[in-house]
Amino acid sequence: MSFKTVSSLGILLLLGNVVLADESPIDKRVKPQRILSNDAGEGPAWHPTRGLYFSGPRGITRISPTGAMQPFRYPSGGSNGLLFDHEGRLIICEAGRRRVTRTEPNGRTTVLADGWEGKRFNTPNDLAIDSKGRIYFSDPRYGNREDMEIVDEDGKRIEGVYRIDGPRQVTRIITHEVDRPNGLLITPDDKYLFVADNNNNSVGGARSLYRFDLTPEGEIVADSRKLIFDWETGRGPDGMAMDQQGRLFVAGGLNRANPPYETADRRKGGIYVLTQDGDLLDFVPILNDEVTNCIFGDRDMKTLYVTAGGQLWKVRVNVPGWSPGRSPNN
Repeated sequence: MSFKTVSSLGILLLLGNVVLADESPIDKRVKPQRILSNDAGEGPAWHPTRGLYFSGPRGITRISPTGAMQPFRYPSGGSNGLLFDHEGRLIICEAGRRRVTRTEPNGRTTVLADGWEGKRFNTPNDLAIDSKGRIYFSDPRYGNREDMEIVDEDGKRIEGVYRIDGPRQVTRIITHEVDRPNGLLITPDDKYLFVADNNNNSVGGARSLYRFDLTPEGEIVADSRKLIFDWETGRGPDGMAMDQQGRLFVAGGLNRANPPYETADRRKGGIYVLTQDGDLLDFVPILNDEVTNCIFGDRDMKTLYVTAGGQLWKVRVNVPGWSPGRSPNN
């Protein structure tokens, strides 16, 4: 298998607003490798003893730490985002069933959230977890919007972010503070919530990563929204991960334009490595478009797994990743 060699420096200069670190977080000796050509559309999630899980058109697939691939749940309710909680249970955004579920140790499904004030969610998309074990999920709608049920008092459709404190104990924490929330990440100290705002099927739609301050109660602080990075008119940010030095690894960009909605002139497709204040430290080019998400894995947590247009890629990094499913207090 051969892959094009891409000049990281040239792409970084094209991207602009770059801070070149003394030591790159990316291991330049190893290029991104495609390890699966299909069925890896979304997710992914890493468990230290069970391996890598990801969502695809057939359902959720697992690759064990030894490399064995097997179905985990076919079908899976149109699963999208996946996350292991602090007890090692798999949390699933079942976008097709418009709900969020938890897989118990005995394999049974617990419904954590399936609606808001009697209305069905749009399509639960991505997940985050705080140190107290509270689950957060985004609820955008891409594609057909005719059956969206959750609206405000003026009839405007709501694509929100919600917090789950327990089964069917749900609080909405973001209503209209972003346009179309997608990827989520909470810092290990619960100080910040990062939200990928990606309205990629509207001309001029939001294509930005925002940071919000979080209260100890799991609410966003009013007027705390900070723009971290802007993908301008290209494909906006999707899922994200964080390494143990607090750097963000954000999936986004596009290699081939998708007119009339998305350009591909500056923000190329791949993983954007950012500080928490939005400085661009590095860029990992992924050749297959629609780069959707990433997660750290392997025994040393120095492999970044990336889902992109149904393909699964991996790239080695210099600093271990942080696992959102492990409490910093454990």
